[in-house]
Amino acid sequence: MHSADAVPVMVKRLPGNDDLPLPAYATAGAAGMDVVSAEDVDLAPGARHAVATGLAMAIPEGFEIQVRPRSGLALKHGVTLPNTPGTIDSDYRGELKVIMINLGAETFSIRRGDRVAQLVLAPVTQASWVEVDTLDDTARGAGGFGSTGGLAALPG
Repeated sequence: MHSADAVPVMVKRLPGNDDLPLPAYATAGAAGMDVVSAEDVDLAPGARHAVATGLAMAIPEGFEIQVRPRSGLALKHGVTLPNTPGTIDSDYRGELKVIMINLGAETFSIRRGDRVAQLVLAPVTQASWVEVDTLDDTARGAGGFGSTGGLAALPG
């Protein structure tokens, strides 16, 4: 269920990009808005590229926009975002670029107007550090990676 009140985000099309659609929700239940490429890129296997979107935005204070991969590109072509989710901070005013990587075996062609990522508007809570000499005890304690067991530890 979506919030009753949409949060306005100011967006500016950069010169030469009037033909591209603004980010949009594909369905009524979508959490992410599809954003498209403003350039043609051939992404070789193992290559990375910051794909231009032709957009800049003013995200309201107290929010971020998370940049997330499109699952179809990842499953079908091995193309994803290496820093996912990426964060666009509310004080950034430059062009939104989507860092993409081709983990597939073949060159992947991105064409102007292709959907390349999803954008999710999210609230931000800033931390206030409180330095202490000791921390409370928990059942897990200092157990790190894999300390809670593997798949065999899951209830059947």
